[in-house]
Amino acid sequence: MENGPSRTAMMAAAGRAAHLIVDSAPYLFQDTVAEALLGERAAELIAYHREFGDHPVLSGTRAAVTTRSHYTEARLAAGFDQYVVLGAGLDSFAYRSPLATSTAVFEVDHPATQEWKRELLSAAGIDPGATRFVGVDFECDDLATELAAHGFDPTRPALVSWLGVAMYLTESAVTATLDTLSAFAPGTELVMEYALPPELRDERGRVYGEFAIPATAEQGEPWLSYFTPESLTALLERCGFTAVAHISQREAVDEEVWRRDDGLCPADLCRLGRATIRA
Repeated sequence: MENGPSRTAMMAAAGRAAHLIVDSAPYLFQDTVAEALLGERAAELIAYHREFGDHPVLSGTRAAVTTRSHYTEARLAAGFDQYVVLGAGLDSFAYRSPLATSTAVFEVDHPATQEWKRELLSAAGIDPGATRFVGVDFECDDLATELAAHGFDPTRPALVSWLGVAMYLTESAVTATLDTLSAFAPGTELVMEYALPPELRDERGRVYGEFAIPATAEQGEPWLSYFTPESLTALLERCGFTAVAHISQREAVDEEVWRRDDGLCPADLCRLGRATIRA
């Protein structure tokens, strides 16, 4: 946000919004707030999907952002009453999900990003309700301290989502965040999106990556870290987690949802790692 609103945050929200407009049912995920949250930029950003929706970057973005949100929010429904959204960007869970009424939602992001988001919420007439906006500059702020100051209970398990973020961080920065999270209550669950190295991508993932990775780098948001499932499992275990599963886009939603009459397909470029903090 130091150089303006995050383009990747806007692209993710546009992908969720466009999925309901340019793709056919059955939908992978229904974000009914994303379009309104984008405000005056919505028409422009969704128009790219309308006109060039089959392009690997645009269709790949829609598949990525919808499958990861579907999977993560399904995990939340498993019984957590605290939800920490790391790098929240324009995530809209707190403003549309029935689960938000019984869940303490902590959106963690850079203070400037949160100010921008709150302006968008206000412009769209969306009431943030009881959402806790936890402004954290990871260069100088302590995540655990800031969460506690906003009412987070470190003695109770929480679900922590970390989507669309880790690939933009160095491995040392990823490790530092995992070390911080490992101090949360046993039973706390992490759903983390990570990027695969080139040799593990399928053909669709390879094509998507060849377009998307240079494009984000040109916008000042380069991808800096890649993990194999084995290397991420090892890192998680060193940081006090038990790695439970590695989930591809195809596996993140019911198989029948991929029986489609449009061109939306899963790509194996990024996966979700789900892990639990050990007792």
